[in-house]
Amino acid sequence: MKNLPLKSVIVGTAGHVDHGKSTLIKVLTGIDPDRLKEEKERGITIDLGFAHLILPSGILAGIVDVPGHERFIHNMVIGAGGVDIVMLVIAADEGVMPQTVEHLEICELLGIKDGFVVLTKVDLVDEELLELVTEDVREFLKGTFLEGALIIPFSAVTLQGKEDIIKVLDEKAKKVREKPIHKPFRLPIDGVFTVKGHGTVVRGTAISGEVAVGDEVMVYPQGILTKVRSIQVHGKPVDKAYAGMRTALNLLNVSKDEVERGNVVSLPGVLKPTQWLDVEIKTVRKLSKPLKNFENLLLYIGTSEVLAKLILVVKNELPANERDVAQLFVSKPIVCFRDDRFIVRRPGTNETVAGGRVLLAVTGRRKRTKPWEREELLFLAQGDLSEIAYYLIKKKGQRGLKEEDLSYSLSVYGQELEHIIKSLNEKLIIIPEGQTRYLFAESALAELKEEILERLEKYHQANPLSPGLSKEALKSRLSDEPNHLLYERALSQLLQEQKIHKDKDLYLLPQYRNVKSTELEELKKKVEQTFLKEGLTPRDAEEILLDFGDKYYVAKELFKLLQRENILIPLTEKLVYHRDILEEVKRKVFDYFERNKELTVSAFRDLFGGNLSRKYLIPLLEYLDKEKITLRVGDKRVLRKPLTQVLTTKT
Repeated sequence: MKNLPLKSVIVGTAGHVDHGKSTLIKVLTGIDPDRLKEEKERGITIDLGFAHLILPSGILAGIVDVPGHERFIHNMVIGAGGVDIVMLVIAADEGVMPQTVEHLEICELLGIKDGFVVLTKVDLVDEELLELVTEDVREFLKGTFLEGALIIPFSAVTLQGKEDIIKVLDEKAKKVREKPIHKPFRLPIDGVFTVKGHGTVVRGTAISGEVAVGDEVMVYPQGILTKVRSIQVHGKPVDKAYAGMRTALNLLNVSKDEVERGNVVSLPGVLKPTQWLDVEIKTVRKLSKPLKNFENLLLYIGTSEVLAKLILVVKNELPANERDVAQLFVSKPIVCFRDDRFIVRRPGTNETVAGGRVLLAVTGRRKRTKPWEREELLFLAQGDLSEIAYYLIKKKGQRGLKEEDLSYSLSVYGQELEHIIKSLNEKLIIIPEGQTRYLFAESALAELKEEILERLEKYHQANPLSPGLSKEALKSRLSDEPNHLLYERALSQLLQEQKIHKDKDLYLLPQYRNVKSTELEELKKKVEQTFLKEGLTPRDAEEILLDFGDKYYVAKELFKLLQRENILIPLTEKLVYHRDILEEVKRKVFDYFERNKELTVSAFRDLFGGNLSRKYLIPLLEYLDKEKITLRVGDKRVLRKPLTQVLTTKT
């Protein structure tokens, strides 16, 4: 079997206990799938059985025999994963039974899309009963993925229907889409054993990729690095195995105790163990009671069986036959891909309650009461991969998303991942660091640059005499510490755009460039003296500051500083006086009140030579009122306090 068929499919049986599934497989393939001594003695399948058949078209059909007894239904769930075509086996002498119903619903929840019905033991019933059973089965299949499916009568005694079954299998196998060989190799382990002289062998159905003798692989979630010593497909040695094949791998230097059913063999660095899963979930048509938030369930995914807690988002329960989004918290780390199917059952009972698919394979705990969390999960369930990828990158903001973390979350690799990134090229910034690439939304860089400018501006306003900020000090002032690569890119671009300036190791805005601390002190004095020289009739403050030319911005900040120090005092938005001028105004007003009891506007004007216009008179008088020196009474002003008290206070 060195030269394997290029295409292979997995065919699964489903149906009630003792309806003839194993016998059917033995007749079709010549292989007895009942492997265990206990199975032989009891006549029922307890664990998974396997056989294979080369179809007339040359396609290799691997056939999985799943147990029908309700106590072993967990093994049925494991076996049904990865099935392309299901043969629903119903005994003509018993018809539809409880496990028939449950198996069919499990197949639906696992996303199996195609199949047909094999009506076994037809040699035990007459034509009339066969017609009645056939009609009952058709009615039972309504509303399921097998509605209208072929129903093939079969007898293991007379071999009636054998050729029809093989023909239908061949026709359906031709239509099955080939498993994704371009994706990394994955083999969920459903059996572990040792072979004398060879060591540990793991067995399962390869669900993606390909593997060859000598390949380096890893056992997850333990992270055991090993090599493939040899490969068998359906019991025959081969050099290479492909997705869709029943495969056994002999692993180098791995003991049987280190590996168990539920582990996954894949390539190094492909899978990331997780305990949180974002999922889309659908309950079965009939539930004994609704699923509750925080309910403990048994999760079956791949070949894993593990306890998990259901976390509903916004809702508190999920009734029968309803689809929704949720999270699962798994009791121990597992590995999976986006779109992997799963089943959940109630522990302690034999009730399958729901199934669904993984939305994000690597995620974290969500705030279940927040509506936006639900909206995000619904988007993850409905959006295409490119949209989801951009969303996840943008959500990371200035911290960025490692390419490998995007790969883990979406389960896309190689050319597929590169294609998604290229499709978003105009929206992304990609910055490499060693073997790693960080992905950022373009908006993250724009927002970071804007914030750097804002933070520098605020710093300069508060510290006009400071020569600037170091790279580390500036970064510490940002609201969300950015990825160091994006931060460097932002600084570099701002320097190129001449929006910031670097003086030795300090960053500052250009308008503060080349202003030394001594120069700042001199400039501050100059601003102060300029306003002092403006006297009683200063020009608008902005007009005065414009006289400083290329030092305008620095002068403006120093002007604000002088106001905070109460050296310059604004009477209106535009009218600003030096405090010495206002002190002189107060002195003259006090002198006036030593001789007079009332002060009119015209008298106030005369105190200053009669040349003050109302532009200055009114703000000055209102300033005196505000300072509680004068009190306005009609059109006149009087001294608010007795003159002797004012003079004592002044002294």
